[in-house]
Order: sequence, then C-alpha cells, then structure tokens
Amino acid sequence: MTQAKAFAAFDKTSPLGPFTFERREPLARDVQLDVLFCGVCHSDLHTVKSEWPGTTYPCVAGHEIVGRVTKVGADVKKFKAGDSVAVGCLVDSCRTCSSCKEGLEQYCQGGFQMTYNSPDKHMPGQQTYGGYSTHMVVDEDFCLRVSDKLDLAAVAPLLCAGITTYSPLRHWGVTKGKKVGVVGLGGLGHMGVKFSHAFGAHTVLFTTSAGKAEDAKRLGADEVVISRDQDAMMKHAGSFDVILNTVSASHNLDAFTMLLKRDGTLVLVGVPEVAHPSPNVGVLIFGRRSIAGSLIGGLKETQEMLDFCAEHGIVSDIEKIPMQGINDAYARMLKSDVKYRFVIDMASLRS
Repeated sequence: MTQAKAFAAFDKTSPLGPFTFERREPLARDVQLDVLFCGVCHSDLHTVKSEWPGTTYPCVAGHEIVGRVTKVGADVKKFKAGDSVAVGCLVDSCRTCSSCKEGLEQYCQGGFQMTYNSPDKHMPGQQTYGGYSTHMVVDEDFCLRVSDKLDLAAVAPLLCAGITTYSPLRHWGVTKGKKVGVVGLGGLGHMGVKFSHAFGAHTVLFTTSAGKAEDAKRLGADEVVISRDQDAMMKHAGSFDVILNTVSASHNLDAFTMLLKRDGTLVLVGVPEVAHPSPNVGVLIFGRRSIAGSLIGGLKETQEMLDFCAEHGIVSDIEKIPMQGINDAYARMLKSDVKYRFVIDMASLRS
C-alpha cells in the first residue's frame, strides 16, 4: 500500500479539503502513475454536492487525468515507466458482456467501475478515489497513451469533455459536407465545435449569449445563431444532419428538432437537473427525425480520439488552477465563469 494525498469532499455542504488515503500496490496488470493534471468536470461538482444520488463520503473526484507512469506490474505490455498516460471516467468493467466485447465499456451491462465513487473491487468495503490525488493505480486496459507533442494540462479535459463530444459526432457520421449544430459553448460545447470543424462539417453554434459569437468562430464555428431569436432559428429549419446538444439545463427541445433534415438526429449529452419538456411528436414523425443520447466513449474510441487530437493539434481551452483553489473554481463554474475548463496542476498538492 502507498499513501496518496488528495482533496476530498467530506459531506455535501462543506468545502473540499485535504485527505490522505492508501492506494493498492500495483498488481500484475496494473500501471501506477503520478497525476500531473486533472480536469474539473461538472460531474465532479454534482457528485460531491450529492446532487446526483449515491455519493459516498469522503469523495475524491476527478476523471480527466493525465500523468506519468512510475511503476508497472509484471504482466504489463503496453506501458513502461516514464510514459505519458491518461485515465478517463472508467477504471474497469465486466469485460464479458456484448458491449464490452465490442469496445463499448461505457454501456457495460454487467456494471462498469467509475474512476471515483464506485465500489472498489480490489479493496472491499471502499470506494474508488479519483484524480484529485497525487497518484493512481489502474489496470493497463483502462490506461491510455498520450502524445508529448500536446500540452498535457490541456489534454486532461479530453478524457471526458473531449470523448463525450467526439464519440457522437463519429457515431452519427459527421464528415465534410454535413451540417452540424452545437448547442451551448461550455466545456463540452467548445470541444464539439473544435471536433465538428476538424471533421470538415459546416458548423453552427447555438447560444443564448451574443457575446460568445467571436470566440465560437475562433474555435471553428462557421456561423453563430442566437437561439432566442426565432427568425434567426427558422432560417435554418430542416437543414441540419446532426445537432449536438451539450446543455445540461432543462429546456424545450422542439426549437432544435425542427431544424433537423429528414432523418436528422438531435444528440443529447447533457443530463438536466429535471427532465426536458416532452417533445412534439409530430415534429419527429413528419421528418423521421430522432432524439438520441450518447455517453462518453469506450477505451478503443477514446484512444482513437487522443491520437486524432495529437495528429490535428487539438486540445481544450483551459485555465490552470492549484489544488487549493478547487472550491473557488466550483463557485465560478456555477456562474459559468471559465473558458472553458479548469485543470488542476497537481504539483500544487505535492508541495
């Protein structure tokens, strides 16, 4: 066992604070890594505040992790000490169900193990602890290669915000010649714009804030539409192949489904605090349109995404913070005061 330093939530109302716990020694197929950077996701905030059911305290959040390998188990083939690696939202799955066998571990029917706040099968009675910590131990199959050509701090959010937007755009066949909408310009939305642009699609950002137009175009949007402007919206009626909706607040989906072509798809990747209003079924039926959902990505696709980003020089736009600034970062996230992802420099915790 090795001692790890971390910041943890001890209940749903208190600020996060210092916490020390034990990590297991690497097993035969395990990789041990020093955590260099960890992105801050809205899921972290929802979990530590117990806004989603099932939080076990103390809770060490963080599932957008980039680090450096320090030790490997005897049977590890993919990594060696000194390698730059990443860990995302999952650290295990059943590996035997049809989804796992297809490389879609995020849809594991046997139950996946999340990077934090999941029962730890290696340490009975304990929960998994995430990347707000000095080091991690993870099975090599749930560890990913990272190119040192990229800014490693800015790579960290790719492990959630990146794959959450990359996967549906790939699944629904976004390529050159397609017209793609991205709803919302936050941590997810800014990556959706970058990927859609990189895939060659005509990319339109939908936002409620006119002040985001210039930045959206810098990120790769061809057009920006203020979604509260009904006339501007209707100019695009029936024209989109795919609309990626990254907004996690409950809202009327009809305004976007009516913009889809026949057989177009509105893909939801944000989980609202309460259910969206029921969509107008007629809008769907008369255009054979679809509303779908998508959850992160499997390990194979996440590696594909990281390799694509290395090839095309794509990373997240980030603001680096010390571990000791996490509570201020959470307060700013609630006000959408970040462009576009906070990333913790874990050197601040070691010092």
